[in-house]
Amino acid sequence: MVTSEAFVFVVDDDSLIRDSLEQLVRSVGLKADTFSSSESFLDTELPDKPSCLVLDIRMPGLSGLDLQEELQKRGISIPIIFITGHGTVPMSVRAMKAGAVDFLQKPFEDQELLDLVHHAIEQNRQKRIEQAEINMIEQRIKSLTTREYEILVLVAKGTLNRRIANNLQMSENTVKTHRARIMRKMEVKSLAELVRVTEKVGIHLTAAKAQ
Repeated sequence: MVTSEAFVFVVDDDSLIRDSLEQLVRSVGLKADTFSSSESFLDTELPDKPSCLVLDIRMPGLSGLDLQEELQKRGISIPIIFITGHGTVPMSVRAMKAGAVDFLQKPFEDQELLDLVHHAIEQNRQKRIEQAEINMIEQRIKSLTTREYEILVLVAKGTLNRRIANNLQMSENTVKTHRARIMRKMEVKSLAELVRVTEKVGIHLTAAKAQ
């Protein structure tokens, strides 16, 4: 459920459209902030809250597509709903391939936009929850010693204690001791749970310990 803690940003060089969209967004209890250019949006520090961006395609200076590309370069992840009165098929294809939520032609129905806004914010909210969990897992991985990390990787691959002991040239009891410490540091209660959290970080697993 989208709440008033969510933000909707509107970037459009037409002041009438900005004002209209701001009123529309606020009418359903969402917070709204508007910008007359892509440059002014880039100069703003975004709140750490679920959000989405309603973005015009054609504007002086950086276009909407240029802004989308710049946000990706800066590592800023925010779902984008493009709006335009002069869109083309190549424009819409480029926008969607780059991850846009949708591409609306003006004029559009208010409810059509609101439905997309709610969908985009919920999408962003879920992504933030998932990223927070990944960050937490990576921090736990960083708390492991180098030896514990080596064993974690082997355990996650389903390697038996006996084989781990042979591979790392240690006793099986020592492996069991390390595994117990790993379970405690990773805050999991079973092997299945340990495998699940390591799978969740996926390719981040090696990078997390290397940093």
